[in-house]
Amino acid sequence: MAAEQKTQTNSSATQTAGPAKRRSRRGLRIVLLIALALIAYAAYDLFAPRASRMRSFDPDEVARLETAMWRSYYARQRLQLYNQLSELLRTQYNLPFIRSNAVAYQAARAAFVFKDGRNRQDYEQALPYLVSFYSAIRKVSDIPFDVDRAARLEVEWWIIHRERALHAPGDLARALAELSSELYQMPTERFAEHARLRAEAMTIRDTKADAGAVTEQDWAEIDELLHRSWKSLKDAVNNPRSAGVQSSGFSLRSEFNL
Repeated sequence: MAAEQKTQTNSSATQTAGPAKRRSRRGLRIVLLIALALIAYAAYDLFAPRASRMRSFDPDEVARLETAMWRSYYARQRLQLYNQLSELLRTQYNLPFIRSNAVAYQAARAAFVFKDGRNRQDYEQALPYLVSFYSAIRKVSDIPFDVDRAARLEVEWWIIHRERALHAPGDLARALAELSSELYQMPTERFAEHARLRAEAMTIRDTKADAGAVTEQDWAEIDELLHRSWKSLKDAVNNPRSAGVQSSGFSLRSEFNL
């Protein structure tokens, strides 16, 4: 009798274990399928071909984000700056979610490596991150700019801005225009107004910060200048007759007060 009960108990346990094992295997398959799907998505996000029309951007949105990024940078809000860069890359450069975050990391890292620098050798430690950043932009860009040159021009205007007391008033605007010239493969003089307005916005921030504080009214003025600057850039790259290049006798020397 006892043997019979033991047999029945073992049989019942086996019957119970069968469905449990099947549920476990089914759960494992679901987890594996989800993992494979995520890996496939990440691979597509990171490596699938993308295209960005460099001349098609929303100047108001770029200006809004640049103002926000400046505020984050000077307040040393690294995560906030990183998120704003990611948003810029997704909305204006057509980068997908994971790739935009990976590329934003390179740009944010470059910014804070530079911020902590004390001399040119320190500042140039940001170059590898900027090369990675511009390499990612070049892969989606419809304009064949030189990645290494763009990275060097970027860090160069950062240095001029940091060491502005050692430079003539027009040097910062000229450096900004040279970067845009490389990125869009167009003559430097086309970007004079864009660069001048952007440099003016930087000067206001710097002057007010040196005087003690940048107020909300100051940030509103900076934001307005950046809106005008990015609208000027969009006009310059999309309108062959913009910026008075041919019609007004444009002079690079006079525009940059050299």
